[in-house]
Amino acid sequence: MYGLRYLPNIITIMRFLAMGPLVYFMLEKRYDDALLVALLAAISDGLDGFLAKRFGWAGWLGSILDPLADKFMILCCYAVLSWQGYIPVWLAVLVVFRDIIIIAGATLYHFAIGRMKQAQPTVLSKINTTMQFLFVLALLLDLAGLLDLSESWIRLLMWTVALTTVLSGVQYVWTWTRKAMQAKNAKMISGAINE
Repeated sequence: MYGLRYLPNIITIMRFLAMGPLVYFMLEKRYDDALLVALLAAISDGLDGFLAKRFGWAGWLGSILDPLADKFMILCCYAVLSWQGYIPVWLAVLVVFRDIIIIAGATLYHFAIGRMKQAQPTVLSKINTTMQFLFVLALLLDLAGLLDLSESWIRLLMWTVALTTVLSGVQYVWTWTRKAMQAKNAKMISGAINE
């Protein structure tokens, strides 16, 4: 039973590995196969989260790997769909730039302030991730011939993704800048008291 506690992390790693076939199918324009891989990845995301919470198998590594796997999948999809001309380049750059800012901020916080505790995603961040995935899913369904997506729907999804990406990025920067300042001030006060 002890070994089973690593099952959520194993599922997450398998989700990372699934990005190879996903990108391959998209590049080969086998969108029905790409859609299947994307859906299996989404199901596995729900499964590893359920197992981690239900059996108390959540850990620091899983809290890092799980959102990274989600982001890796979204970035792969946006990069390929942008390269193929189905997503505007500026939107793919915006999605990538937000994640680079968050990763850079987390790294800076780690080295300047200290190790971050398990970061819980905000509601806005969850909405953003959901919208980014729904946009990819809708495009894959359309490209696979399973959904006839109108231009107005594509534009609506695209601008919703852009808006939630910007807002959640600003929220992360604002929140973690405040936390860093509070932690720094607490260190200075603690240092002054100890002197």
